[in-house]
Amino acid sequence: MTLTSPVATAPPVVESRRRRPDVVVALVALGLAVLVTGGLWADPNRGAITVNSSDQAFFEWLLTYGAHAVTHGENPLFTYLINVPDGVNLAVNTSITVYAVVFAPLTLLAGPQWSFLVILTLNLAATAYAWYLLMSRGFRLGPVAAAVGGLFCGFAPGMVSHANAHLNWTAGWLVPLVVWRVFALRGPDRWLRNGLILGVLVAMAFSIAAEGLFFTALACGAFLGVWALSQRDEARAALPAFWRGLAVTAAVALALLSYPLWLHFFGPQRFHGTGFDPTVHNEDLAAFGAFPDRSLAGAAGLGTNLAPNPTEENSFFGVPLLILAVACFVLLWRGASVARRATLRALAITAGVFFVLSLGPKLKVFEQHTEIPLPYQLLGGLPVFNAALPARLALVVIPLIGLLLAYALDALPSRRLGVAFAVALLPLVPVPLHTTVYEPIPRFFTSGTWRQYVTEGGVLAPVPPTSDVLPDGQRWQTYALSHGQGEFAIPAGFFLGPGGPDGKGRIGPVPRPSAELLFQVAQTGQVPPITDADRAAAREDLRYWNAQVVVLADQVHGAKFAVDQPALLRATTELLGPPVRVDDVWLWRG
Repeated sequence: MTLTSPVATAPPVVESRRRRPDVVVALVALGLAVLVTGGLWADPNRGAITVNSSDQAFFEWLLTYGAHAVTHGENPLFTYLINVPDGVNLAVNTSITVYAVVFAPLTLLAGPQWSFLVILTLNLAATAYAWYLLMSRGFRLGPVAAAVGGLFCGFAPGMVSHANAHLNWTAGWLVPLVVWRVFALRGPDRWLRNGLILGVLVAMAFSIAAEGLFFTALACGAFLGVWALSQRDEARAALPAFWRGLAVTAAVALALLSYPLWLHFFGPQRFHGTGFDPTVHNEDLAAFGAFPDRSLAGAAGLGTNLAPNPTEENSFFGVPLLILAVACFVLLWRGASVARRATLRALAITAGVFFVLSLGPKLKVFEQHTEIPLPYQLLGGLPVFNAALPARLALVVIPLIGLLLAYALDALPSRRLGVAFAVALLPLVPVPLHTTVYEPIPRFFTSGTWRQYVTEGGVLAPVPPTSDVLPDGQRWQTYALSHGQGEFAIPAGFFLGPGGPDGKGRIGPVPRPSAELLFQVAQTGQVPPITDADRAAAREDLRYWNAQVVVLADQVHGAKFAVDQPALLRATTELLGPPVRVDDVWLWRG
């Protein structure tokens, strides 16, 4: 096997010779995926990811709302069920519409918790398997090399980190499929078919992981641009078919995404830029050589806290793997032909570009911010870039390292190289995610009692108001929708919407006075002196939301802190007067 160009096609292979390694890799990938998500499988109905239960609740809500919208003829990309009265533009959020539709039967039959867990597990396994198929079929690598490369891509630290509830970023199986079809656009006789297939894939990827699609497009452009400069004759010959296929891709994708794109850029409740600080969500230079938390090295106490949170360990390759990657590059480069060096050069330069961009606008080293400016400073204000987190650009480096490792294993087999691979990769073998359990949904909702107090589509105001760290209101709504009980709307919620600085987005709405007060009580457990002005503001907020009832459960889930329910009961009583007890909740009439 030799190192070929990235647009090589696989020669005919006897199907029986392919089948055995294909099955083995699929089983290994699925086994590792179940290992990572194993804590949730112990109790799928109540299991929660410890470090990111709020995102899990949000994705479960998205799966439920999508299934509800499809079965009830509602708009899957805009809803007034949360953030009343303004509603939420789901096209500018991670709507995962394709998943919501495909898994609607499972969501409605078994519950969104099962759909969430099945998707998360299959995402990890399918990502590894899709990269294996690309490497073994598209790049003509041997089964062992392709298996190692594919499994690394599927279970690299960044992927395992985002397995903490990110159904969008763990859908990495879309990337090798898109890459495969981009390379296929060169085919002079099948540009129409190839363009159609790629257009559908682009539309799917936009629905599931728009930010990841943007990064994939940037990476393909950088890789093919560098490769084409080295292989001008081959690139020139492929350009006519490539551009024709790309035009078909654009036409198909625009046709399928016309409404979502209109909503995204021109629809109500839109915004431009996420409002996340790029100097916080940039990759620490030292993180590239650090070990991740959910790995054998991390379990042995070698992990670090160099990520802004446990879901954003986007690099964390460890020093041994970085050394191995450089060594593999040098060994492959020696004696390589011009064509082989074109591919290696494109891999290295693309990896270098995304490494630098992931560091954000200013360099950060061991959590110390410096004033050293970096190239991302020139890009961060541009459209689309202003809605991306620079640290996540490091995820693009994962498959580039995976390809390099696979090429080296295929072209340079040796016992010494195998030992080096073991030393570099074994510390990164994933371990299960930290999991816990949610507080149970109150009987007030599971029994359907709420329907006696809220009209169909009426507003129920949870205490405390729903937010990214207090997700109970959306969890209650998720239960009602997924069990066919009907609709109730809630104020606020966990979503991205307008209201941030300089026209950018923010998480949730700009808080109303009573919402802000109750949030502080939930977080601190301290009830401030309640004045008549506070009571008047609370009543005005209820009128603004048109709330029919206000509900406080006996147990309140806090994603980042323990919630003092008795303090919430005292504060809400002082604001609204004495409540009534209904089933297992406290209730105030609006």
